[in-house]
Amino acid sequence: MALLPQPLEHLPIPAQLDGRQGTNRASADTVRQIGADNDMQAVQTWLAEFHDSPQTQRHYRKEAERLLLWAFIERGKALSSLTREDCLAYEQFLADPQPHDVWCGPKAPRFSEHWKPFIGPLGHSSRRTALLIINALFTYLVKAGYLSGNPLALLKRRDRHGAQTHVGVERFLELDQWQALWNTVVDLPQDDDKARRYYERARYVLAFLYLLGPRVSELAENRMGDFCELRGRWWWQVTGKGAKTARVPVNKDMVQALQRYRQFLGMPPMPCPGETTPLVLNLKGTAGISANMIYRIVKELVARAADRLASEDVHKAAKLRRASTHWLRHTSITHQADAGISLRHLQRSARHAKLDTTGLYLHTEDAHWHDAMQQHRLRSQDND
Repeated sequence: MALLPQPLEHLPIPAQLDGRQGTNRASADTVRQIGADNDMQAVQTWLAEFHDSPQTQRHYRKEAERLLLWAFIERGKALSSLTREDCLAYEQFLADPQPHDVWCGPKAPRFSEHWKPFIGPLGHSSRRTALLIINALFTYLVKAGYLSGNPLALLKRRDRHGAQTHVGVERFLELDQWQALWNTVVDLPQDDDKARRYYERARYVLAFLYLLGPRVSELAENRMGDFCELRGRWWWQVTGKGAKTARVPVNKDMVQALQRYRQFLGMPPMPCPGETTPLVLNLKGTAGISANMIYRIVKELVARAADRLASEDVHKAAKLRRASTHWLRHTSITHQADAGISLRHLQRSARHAKLDTTGLYLHTEDAHWHDAMQQHRLRSQDND
């Protein structure tokens, strides 16, 4: 009997589709972090991570359920057997779920006979959100030692209209390019006082841009006093685009970078509330610097890093050489996503106006968000 879409709680899943023998399951010698034996149990474990936000949990369940139903019914596959080609096909399916009468229908109670997974085709923004959530699911299952790899991570990034674009792919640094840039800064000469001042400022600026992902104007215009401690956790209260003020978690690496820079300048390790010292000072330590100067500092650093990388990989070096301050914002957000930081937290950290609606119901999750940000690290060579 052919399977029809219905809530997963009621779906009779054949043994060959439950994922116990999935082709993308991690090898037997992989250390497992979860006890799930099949795909449904693995998905339920992931969803349980969001128990403190029922609305988010329902939204994530909806996207996981749609994928599982499609995999079973349209591909005859377990979740843990999906490939890159399957993910491409699923993205196309979201834009036009067919057969329409099987997959789409008016809103109905979850266990009504009239329930359908879709009301209709998803627009570009909804498809993008669906894929980001599914990517978070796959990333979690890989980190948990349940899956061998994330097939969705292979998909090309697309522009806001859905077309493939080189701009969307290239305006961030891959992890090895970022590491080459950071290592270049860590290895800068410190032979005299001027070189030491340049080194400490460059190190701090790069850490700030990568760990907090600000726009360059925000780094130039905000103040040290915008860092604040609430209930034992440090936050950056930034006023940015559109004169809007938001709060971003400050993880241990960023606290250490800030303390190191301030102590080098002869200041207390952490700023006091209301402190008006600019976030970045000139080499004399007497005044702040402009966004244009920060841009030039970064361009000089990426040029140095590209020169070093050129002997290993000319193509990667060429891409690194084009990087700018805004590339580092994109890099920060991209690497946070790759690290498995929740989409709802990522949207808040990025402070994208078009994603505000996603963050409306997340105010009770600040502690979990802050803990998640600890995964986003500098990966320093000296790790001090």
